[in-house]
Amino acid sequence: MIAIIDYGMGNLRSVAKALEHVGAEPVLTHDHARIRQARAIVLPGVGAMPKAMGEVRRLGLDELLRERVEAGVPILGLCMGMQLLFESTEEHGGAEGIGLLGGRVVRLKAPRVPQIGWNPVAWRRRSALNDGLPDPCAFYHANSYAPKAREEDVLGTADYGGEFVSVVERPPVYGLQSHPEKSGPDGLRLLRNFLRLS
Repeated sequence: MIAIIDYGMGNLRSVAKALEHVGAEPVLTHDHARIRQARAIVLPGVGAMPKAMGEVRRLGLDELLRERVEAGVPILGLCMGMQLLFESTEEHGGAEGIGLLGGRVVRLKAPRVPQIGWNPVAWRRRSALNDGLPDPCAFYHANSYAPKAREEDVLGTADYGGEFVSVVERPPVYGLQSHPEKSGPDGLRLLRNFLRLS
């Protein structure tokens, strides 16, 4: 069973359908007991990180996710859900994140945001998460912000007004700034790779 965290801000159904397509048994929940039973956790998200973090904290999910990481359970953040994994954001005056990864989420340096569309992601190295994927590999992005991650945590980068971090990994924590559920066969391959990590 894969727990998809439901805190009221995310494209949960499309993520669930994509995970089902690659053989997972996804459950949409914010129930702590159900999440503790999961072999892996997916944290989706759309919208503004400060508001999302308020909901995550209200439901006690920040502490729970830290606990699950300590237990070695793989966690995958998607889009704004990836941003929540970091220490803080500058969006809307700033807010703290969950802090599973070091770094701050900052606005893209492009003249027009949000960017919406396909970006080639260049891999910094090979890993179990990007196994079998081309280099570069196109993923569908929709974002105005991206994390300034620690160099050792960066797995893939893309370009929009300058290079930005698109994929991170510090096992058992993983994150995609893109939407793999909207990224065709390569997005599904990456989700399948994540399932293997669990």
